[in-house]
Amino acid sequence: MSFRLSRRSRDRLIGVHPSLIAVVERAITRTPVDFMITEGLRTPARQALLVKAGASRTLNSRHLTGHAVDVAALIEGQVRWDWPLYPRIAEAFKAAALELKTPLVWGGDWARLRDGPHFELDRRTWP
Repeated sequence: MSFRLSRRSRDRLIGVHPSLIAVVERAITRTPVDFMITEGLRTPARQALLVKAGASRTLNSRHLTGHAVDVAALIEGQVRWDWPLYPRIAEAFKAAALELKTPLVWGGDWARLRDGPHFELDRRTWP
């Protein structure tokens, strides 16, 4: 089954680095679990609010430069946060990144504060 990005998801990719957009566009065609983009580029004010709310731990987020996106799994059109869905989406992102030769980091691989919905361009390639 092949999914497509909604207009809303595409709008949320405005300001995101073109290499990451290409990975997202390839991942949506490969994923076994539909997803939507919940956030791409963030303002410093938005990031500060997320830190204050405990939803982020840094004011130096990759979202501030358009080097990160967050996704939400969609099951029958409904957003789902069940952890087992996110490694399946991540497999599609990782395969797309490998195919496009775009080093990518998945927040679900982090040892501390695992963040399954988060994908970012690797800082070693895109500082």
